[in-house]
Amino acid sequence: MIAHPLLAVGLLLILGYLGGRAANALNLPRVSGYLVVGMLFSPSFFNILSSQLVDRDLYVITEMALSIIAYSIGGSLVIKRLKRVGKSILWITLSQGGSVFILTVAFLLPAMPFLTGFQGSEYSLLETYLPMALVIGALSISTAASPIVAIISELRASGPFTTTLLGVTAISYCLSIIFFALASTITNILIHPGAVFGIKMLGEAMGEIILSLLLGIPAAVFLKTIAHLVRRREALLMVVLGIIFGTSGVASLLNLSPLLANMVVGFIIVNLELRHHVFFQVVEQIQEPLFGLFFCLAGAHIDLRILKAAGLLTVAILVIRMGGKQMGVWIGTKVSRAPKYVKKYLGLALFPKANLAVGLVLMVKEVFPLPIVSNFLVNVVVGVVIISQLIGLPLVKYALGKVGETITAEKGL
Repeated sequence: MIAHPLLAVGLLLILGYLGGRAANALNLPRVSGYLVVGMLFSPSFFNILSSQLVDRDLYVITEMALSIIAYSIGGSLVIKRLKRVGKSILWITLSQGGSVFILTVAFLLPAMPFLTGFQGSEYSLLETYLPMALVIGALSISTAASPIVAIISELRASGPFTTTLLGVTAISYCLSIIFFALASTITNILIHPGAVFGIKMLGEAMGEIILSLLLGIPAAVFLKTIAHLVRRREALLMVVLGIIFGTSGVASLLNLSPLLANMVVGFIIVNLELRHHVFFQVVEQIQEPLFGLFFCLAGAHIDLRILKAAGLLTVAILVIRMGGKQMGVWIGTKVSRAPKYVKKYLGLALFPKANLAVGLVLMVKEVFPLPIVSNFLVNVVVGVVIISQLIGLPLVKYALGKVGETITAEKGL
């Protein structure tokens, strides 16, 4: 067993790289290889990494990676681009996100005791089943952006459908973060003694979201100001990372959402900074090793015994999520009068679940007082992410081919 943090980081970087190469050879995204490597290193598999390392010593890597992901998500929301694609993206995003959340919570709430096996006096509706259903529902909204972008690049796809897919995917990230902030706040209030319900509960959740968004504004202004003094790209990377991590630290100290705050930073930079492309290019230089570590650690949280016990719940979530995506796309396209091919194929392309969900569930696991519940929740979410990407990425490729926006489709190959 490895207990030294630096030794663990070194091995995860090397073996994570090899795992990513192996995944690519199987036409899978690199992140799948990272997750598998982490799973093999987990205490429940080969027991190479200690629980102390996975749960505590290396947790800062998770926080750093999530902060950069949120900053990049904000950077994808270019106002000019969003205006060009019209109102259909907003309608589809809201309807599919709301449908997934409502269907998931409505199904899981009565089914949770039977699907989890959590039956007994220590488990209750308000402190176990409802919090788990809210968190899973919120995390089910987002769609995996990075593998979808990779497939679009590989197929050289372009056109209205591709633009709509990218727009819905980007905004779904934001919607999932907002729903997660609400769900985690409500979960906190439900689990802790003396919980306050009704208007006050909702007010606390909305207040956290608003303050988190407002925190990103001065952070972005400070970044723009100090960046004008920077001449070298390497130095700009220092400044950008300093703002991103500093914003996350301040948000955590104030019990706010680091993700929402950094998302606002990225949004302001991409829309108001003339050199905005450089602000994101410099961060891309370190994303691969940091994300490799992040997903390896996420895989290391997998407990094979719990994952096996959670198999039925994982399958149920996958089915309900697909139904919610399809229904939401149908409603959104009806309201916005989007083309028929969007209604027919967009739901399939939105099936891969975002890796962001893995990091988010690691953030909320400490809220649950019973370790068996928090570990069960983590393994369910990781399982859904892995399976949805294995099944969903071929569906993305199929949808893009059917709408005729790929090079191969145009050639009839």
